[in-house]
Amino acid sequence: MSNFADIRALIIDLDGTMLDTGPDFLIAINRMRAELSLPGLDIKTITHFVGKGSANLVQRVLSVDFEPAKVEQHFEAAMASYEKHYLAINGDYSTLYPEVMEGLHAFKAQGLKLACVTNKPMNFTTPLLAKKGLSGFFDLVYGGDSFARKKPDPMPMLEACKGLGLEPHQVLAIGDSSNDAAAARAAGCPVVIVPYGYNHGEAVQTIESDGIVETLLAVAQILVSKNIN
Repeated sequence: MSNFADIRALIIDLDGTMLDTGPDFLIAINRMRAELSLPGLDIKTITHFVGKGSANLVQRVLSVDFEPAKVEQHFEAAMASYEKHYLAINGDYSTLYPEVMEGLHAFKAQGLKLACVTNKPMNFTTPLLAKKGLSGFFDLVYGGDSFARKKPDPMPMLEACKGLGLEPHQVLAIGDSSNDAAAARAAGCPVVIVPYGYNHGEAVQTIESDGIVETLLAVAQILVSKNIN
């Protein structure tokens, strides 16, 4: 575990890190699939596809049934259907992971700046943060459509660091997947991983990071122990 002595801000992922949004994905995706006369998928299958943005999610759930040419043929209608259904229930079935709110309060009490950087589109992200009482914690919020490239590309992380007025080594990233870790690493940010998220169905122990930390509150406690103020 790095000592994090220089940390002055955090970049925090959303799906699988702060919120268990799997139930929302399950409902929206299966309503979309029903409109295409496709059978429903289980939550484990769907959450394995979460993390690389909405377009990738829709493509992956179509690829369960269709060859690439058919995926392309159905994609536009499927994407429109998914967006309609997701917006209709956005946040209704999602829940905060344990100690998220406590961790965010602790970060702010330490005077740390916070950015939320997610691959979720902004038209999903903004109302979801508001509905779950998270909006007020963040100095910056960037979604998967905020820049030309999304995680695992470092662009969103670098832009967040710029927006926070800090160098990457001063900003700790927290995520649940290899996407988060790869983006942070490429940007030059230290990164820790929570063990309870999605990570495309792969073990978090396989992720190259600066450590696995049980909760956001545990991260805050580590920073306090390093006398970060």
